Amino acid sequence: MEEQFILRVPPSVAERIERLLNEDPSSSEDGTLDLSFCEDGRSGTFMIGNDRFPASLLDLPTITESYKTYDDSVLIKTADIGQMILVREGSDNQPDMVESRHGLTPPMRDVRRRRFRREPDLNPKVVQRVENDLLNIMQSRGNEAPAQEEEGEDNARRVGKKAVPTPKPKVDAPDPANNAGEEDGSDYDDSYDSA
Repeated sequence: MEEQFILRVPPSVAERIERLLNEDPSSSEDGTLDLSFCEDGRSGTFMIGNDRFPASLLDLPTITESYKTYDDSVLIKTADIGQMILVREGSDNQPDMVESRHGLTPPMRDVRRRRFRREPDLNPKVVQRVENDLLNIMQSRGNEAPAQEEEGEDNARRVGKKAVPTPKPKVDAPDPANNAGEEDGSDYDDSYDSA
């Protein structure tokens, strides 16, 4: 797979990039594009022509898949995009987070707060109390009689298995010992043989 990212630029810079891509680069005054990052790998500079713009590498809150096609009917996945380079005007503030707050489309605005579950606020004292209670329960369970433990193991082995029903004795069935002189009571009828 390829490595891809989203390049988000201000509208004025987007017009210049579009002009640069559509025209002959040698005839355009914005002949060069350059992107360089500092040692931290998260902040850098985007250059178009002689103008410099601050840029930041941000992680997207969700993974975006990109596809390409050769015949306008079959799509081929080319990459999972998880980062965005945000180019800002010189007066804009640098983002203080490593992850972008918003996704790429309007429905993904403030996606972390609206769509993803928050981490639970756990009080360390409550966690310690519950842990101690569980240890006490486990210790008291170990002091019980071994017969109950074996019964519990049998029940554990049977978990997920259907209970096998025991066959009930037939009430109307004649006892073979009492039918000593009678013929076998089969349902076979000799009249079907004459046909």
